Amino acid sequence: MKPALVVIGNGMAGMRTVEELHKLAPDLYDITVFGAEPYGNYNRILLSPVLAGEKTVDDIMLHTREWYESHNITLHAGDPVVHIDRRKRIVRAQSGKEVRYDRLLLATGSKPFIIPVPGHQLPGVIAFRDIQDVETMLEASRNHKHAVVIGGGLLGLEAANGLLRQGMQVTVVHVTDALMNQQLDKPAAQLLQKALENKGLNFMLNAQTAEIAGPDRVTSVRFKDGSEIPADLVVMTAGVRPNIALAKEAGLHCDRAIVVDDTLQTYDPRVYAVGECVQHRSATFGLVAPIWEQARVCGAHLAGAGHRRYVQQTSPTRLKVTGVDLYSVGDFIGGEGSEDLVLRDAKRGVYKRLVLKNGCITGAVLYGDVQDGPWYYDLIQNRTDITPIRQHLLFGQALCAA
Repeated sequence: MKPALVVIGNGMAGMRTVEELHKLAPDLYDITVFGAEPYGNYNRILLSPVLAGEKTVDDIMLHTREWYESHNITLHAGDPVVHIDRRKRIVRAQSGKEVRYDRLLLATGSKPFIIPVPGHQLPGVIAFRDIQDVETMLEASRNHKHAVVIGGGLLGLEAANGLLRQGMQVTVVHVTDALMNQQLDKPAAQLLQKALENKGLNFMLNAQTAEIAGPDRVTSVRFKDGSEIPADLVVMTAGVRPNIALAKEAGLHCDRAIVVDDTLQTYDPRVYAVGECVQHRSATFGLVAPIWEQARVCGAHLAGAGHRRYVQQTSPTRLKVTGVDLYSVGDFIGGEGSEDLVLRDAKRGVYKRLVLKNGCITGAVLYGDVQDGPWYYDLIQNRTDITPIRQHLLFGQALCAA
């Protein structure tokens, strides 16, 4: 009898871990996967291009149902797990189906944070998280005109761009005075805003949503200062919260997310967790690079080849809006003892800022010309001494190499 591995969550983190496990020990486990959505595993990062009409749902599928069959993996799609019994080592799904496990992998991801203002439950108020959300948005764009996106971060701007491409009038509402304030400094944020305004997006900054109004469907959004704008569709992109209810109810140790060690093991040695639902050394994760690394480490431990440890690294941010080039990585705030190198070329719409400390680059913000982004990223990761090339640093790798 093979030991049983049950995976809760059929998203990118869980299935990448299964792939890594398969590379090392393809026949070690009987694998059963439970997913809340009625599909195979798809690339959630590419929902933005699907919304913008640049890709189809079929284009973004990572694993078809045939893939699960050919790898002898039992998939229960559209049947989320509702209970874990750690004493008996059984999971129970919504359908009532029960499966025993020897090892359990939690990959429950995160859920969008819906701002609890009056009216947030009205039809027409959605998040931007899954294929169903994208289909709701495309449907709205066919029959309605005004869209409001709440949240001017990465996801919000991608949603806004997609809805604009589908012919809606779009206003992005953001609570601070600069877009993408977690990844960009002010000058880069202003260049970005200008480029997006030229595409036809509208912005309301320093705006606090007070109420979403409408008799039976959303018709407008009201703000704390009393102003109001029409809205037939409201998309909430004001952050996510790790999905930990199931783990908590099973008595696993959780803080903001499910707490794991350097091997991605929870406090129960039979239970592992990866992705947006985990907390490792007090950090949580939303970008794909660290999650791929978690999958690699966790897959190795599940395969019994466990000598790898998960080490956090900084990850770059890119925006998926055609014609807008943006790259941000590391600490762009700087602080005591740091200095900035800045290049601005307003006519070309180019802005570069490097943050230096102790002869090393600690952060980079690039707008309009991002080709050297990966090179700066390597310099940050390797803590390279840039003193000899400091004068030419802003002009990129080719000049520094020369």
